[in-house]
Amino acid sequence: MIVKEEMLSKLRRYFDLNLYEVKLWASILSRGVSTAGELSDIADVPRSRSYDVLESLEKKGFVMMKLGKPIKYIAIPPNEVVDRVKKNMHLNAQEKIKRLDNLKSSDLLKELDSLHTNGISLVDPNELSGCLRGRHNLYNHLDMMVKDAKTSINIMTSHQGFLRKTESLKPLLELAKKKGVKIRIAAPLNKENKHLSNELKGIAEVKHVDKISSRFVTIDSNDLVFMLMSDQEVHPTYDMGVWVKTPYFASAMDGMFNAIWNKA
Repeated sequence: MIVKEEMLSKLRRYFDLNLYEVKLWASILSRGVSTAGELSDIADVPRSRSYDVLESLEKKGFVMMKLGKPIKYIAIPPNEVVDRVKKNMHLNAQEKIKRLDNLKSSDLLKELDSLHTNGISLVDPNELSGCLRGRHNLYNHLDMMVKDAKTSINIMTSHQGFLRKTESLKPLLELAKKKGVKIRIAAPLNKENKHLSNELKGIAEVKHVDKISSRFVTIDSNDLVFMLMSDQEVHPTYDMGVWVKTPYFASAMDGMFNAIWNKA
């Protein structure tokens, strides 16, 4: 049996299997029922590993062991495998989420917080900066900043950025507003995103600003994230931002934001 490397690669990615697992699974699908030795020869997997790998596939729901001797394995229909994998992934994710939720009230997290607090206190403020690669990481960091906001959040963004930030940050902005945080968003408003201004009423002040092309967020005139490229010219994977924790720079950016805001 010859299976293209491209197909094996896709199977590994979709089903979270290792190379030996996908080789043996593809082999048993082509045979329906087979012994470990036969599958080992077909898949070009060492016999010393084939039993362990088939046992792993059995536990994951890809194959079933046939009763009788010699020991043979039966292929589970691919559609059923997909359903099983989805179910297992969901259960595993729920279990991991539960463990993390329990961690929040544990002594371990208090120890981790203590380590971080003590470590940060030793760091020169000039060193509190970082590069954020990829839009996913950018928004994860913005989530954290918005959660910690105490007095103000100023956001200057593009028309597409306004759509993204409303979708991603709205629940956190609502919580920040309830804490008394003043939230302002400056962005080019058009037919595509203007309706979001109404969705954010009571949460944030929104103004149409199209005379300057910039993307940045300031929190409490202390933290600043600014994006280095236009979001219309860069793929989300390659989007990049810089985070700095400096009242001097953040206050200067707030001053620029205020000047633009008052003219809008």
